[in-house]
Amino acid sequence: MSSIDKSGTFPLGDRTVKRLGYGAMQLAGPGVFGPPKDRDAALAVLREAVSSGVNHIDTSDFYGPHVTNLLIREALAPYSDDLTIVTKIGARRGADGAWLPAFSPEELTQAVHDNLRNLGLDVLDVVNLRIMFDVHEPAEGSIEEQVAALAAMQQKGLVRHIGLSNATSTQIREARRIAEIVCVQNQYNLAHRGDDNLIDELAREGIAYVPFFPLGGFSPLQSSTLSGVAQRLGATPMQVALAWLLRRAPNILLIPGTSSVEHLRENLAAAELDLPDDALSELDGVAMAV
Repeated sequence: MSSIDKSGTFPLGDRTVKRLGYGAMQLAGPGVFGPPKDRDAALAVLREAVSSGVNHIDTSDFYGPHVTNLLIREALAPYSDDLTIVTKIGARRGADGAWLPAFSPEELTQAVHDNLRNLGLDVLDVVNLRIMFDVHEPAEGSIEEQVAALAAMQQKGLVRHIGLSNATSTQIREARRIAEIVCVQNQYNLAHRGDDNLIDELAREGIAYVPFFPLGGFSPLQSSTLSGVAQRLGATPMQVALAWLLRRAPNILLIPGTSSVEHLRENLAAAELDLPDDALSELDGVAMAV
């Protein structure tokens, strides 16, 4: 048994994945744009993740662009039967690295084919529709046309399962009237807890919730409470933040990213971290203090 087995498992459609996975975004260059600083190190991280028991990898063809998918293919193909690769469509990168919407049915179709080609797959396990009415946070707007386009590709056998990213509750309900939604990927962490009710609703429906930016992302969370708990437990702040997320709800799947084998091992060790009740109470209060 690998250490991350202690994180438990949860279904992604007809797939079952360990709750502690890996996000490939940081394997691209600075600002998730261009090639990695150290290609060999990037390949080593991917191989170490899988050898450590990770069977859920999150990626997108707009990371780089194309960089992380090509790295995944080089490092891991032919893929093991239990490896689930989740990708995202709905955005593209400008020449300056800007994050731009690519949200028309034609653009979504092209993106699915790009992901298939660059990953070397005949079918994508899970495709998340990245909703781009606001680049930085969920914003209302109908996604009927986009989900219908994904559902059509699902019927053609190009996509096995559909998820949503950067989604509101209204958009999730709209999408579920068109197709089965197996996961929602939004920003959520100790301090950013706007999706508390949504997580619990999805748990009751058996739908996975995949939080990104567990330590605040591009603006790292500065919390003396988090640092204090980590020091007391002999752990890193990231390990504590991940362990708290694992305790938060059974449907939460984690995809912490790193370009370092050492940091990968530290992150995966969060599966073994036992948070005592007093530490949980302290951490639950972080959101009220920021």
